[in-house]
Amino acid sequence: MPGKIRLGVNIDHVATLRNARGGNHPDPLTIAKALIGTGMDGITIHLREDRRHIRDADAEAICAWAGKPVNFEMAATAEMVAIATRLKPHGACIVPERRAEITTEGGLDVAGNRASLAPAIARLKDAGIRVSLFVDPEPDQLEACAEIGAQVVELHTGAYANGKLGELDRLRHAAALTTKLGLECHAGHGLTFANVQPIAAMREVVELNIGHYLIGEALLTGLPAAIAEMKRLMIEARL
Repeated sequence: MPGKIRLGVNIDHVATLRNARGGNHPDPLTIAKALIGTGMDGITIHLREDRRHIRDADAEAICAWAGKPVNFEMAATAEMVAIATRLKPHGACIVPERRAEITTEGGLDVAGNRASLAPAIARLKDAGIRVSLFVDPEPDQLEACAEIGAQVVELHTGAYANGKLGELDRLRHAAALTTKLGLECHAGHGLTFANVQPIAAMREVVELNIGHYLIGEALLTGLPAAIAEMKRLMIEARL
């Protein structure tokens, strides 16, 4: 349906809560199953190199369940490519990753790392996985994504969410360019009830991936209600 927009729910911080205490509760797979029917269109998980939240067993169980499409966020390392090609999630989103960062701090430098990224993309695609690259809304980065074979880009909305002047226009121009380059356009990072609608209103954007904010709102309203409200706002923005 033209104009339809999907919501991918990142459940990394379900695992963060579990890991704070140890043990197996709350279980990310159990939460994922409970979110069917809430407005969630897909599950996003980030298996970091330091395993600070999602663990290998979580990734294996969630990808095997596949009750909703799984978006597997990962660094472009040999280890992560091997794991992804074995688990075969619906999609893999390559993100920059530094051990010291609290959360992802910016987009990939695709233009400066074509030679190292292209083989990883090829291996993932050969395994039947749709490949997305998480990038800042810069024309040279988007052009490089198309050149090395990515099918999807996820625009980093962190600077917009932090109130940087001119960032919304930069995102609009980038979203328009994705269509010209033949790339599917997703967006995410720092999106909330208060700031999601200008991003959701961009017709080129077909998916938003949101996690931390929804988990925080769940403490007030419950996760199903938080997801339902986010999806309502996204749909309203497209009317």
